Amino acid sequence: MKTGLFFGSFNPIHIGHLVIANYMASFTELKEVWLVVSPHNPLKNKNGLTNMYDRLEMAKLATENSEKIRVSDIEFGLPQPSYTIDTLTHLNEKYPGKEFVLIMGADNLASIKKWKNYDVLLKNYQIFVYPRPGVDVTEWENHPSIVITETPQMDISSTFIRKGIKEGKNVQYFTPDNVLSFIESKNMYR
Repeated sequence: MKTGLFFGSFNPIHIGHLVIANYMASFTELKEVWLVVSPHNPLKNKNGLTNMYDRLEMAKLATENSEKIRVSDIEFGLPQPSYTIDTLTHLNEKYPGKEFVLIMGADNLASIKKWKNYDVLLKNYQIFVYPRPGVDVTEWENHPSIVITETPQMDISSTFIRKGIKEGKNVQYFTPDNVLSFIESKNMYR
C-alpha cells in the first residue's frame, strides 16, 4: 500500500496544504497521505515556530473529516532537527508493510541536493512533486523516482496567514474554521 508522506511545519496548516494532501490521496495512486508535523526543519529558522503540539492539533482539526489523510507526530520522538532520511528509516522499521512515497513541492525538489543523503532518497523512494509558481523542475522530468503531478497551485503560505492574523486581518477561508477557532482560543500569532 502506497502511503504518501507530506512533511511540514504546518504553522498553521492551511487550505493549500489540504488541497495538496487531498489531490495526492485522491488523484494519484497513493492510498493515503500522512501529514508529518516536523518539530524543526533543519533548513528553516526555528525562531517563530509555534509549539509543535499546537501545530499537531491544528493539523488534526483540519483533517478530522478526511478518510485518506491522517496526521503523524512520528518526528516528535526522533532527534532534532529531523532529517527526512532518518524519519523514513524509522517508519520503514515501524511499518514494514507500507511503501512510503515522499510528497514535496517543486521548490524543495529544486534544493534537494542540500538534503542529508539526498542520493539515497532518490534511489530508494518515489517522490511525488507538486508544482510551485515560478519553479522550474525540467531537469528532473525524466528521473525514474520522480513523478511531477498536476496538483492545483495555490500561492498561500503559513507566513501570509500569520502576518494577516498579527495585523488583525480576516483570514477566514485560508484555513479551516475549526483551526481558526483554535488559533483564536490560544491567541496565537498575535
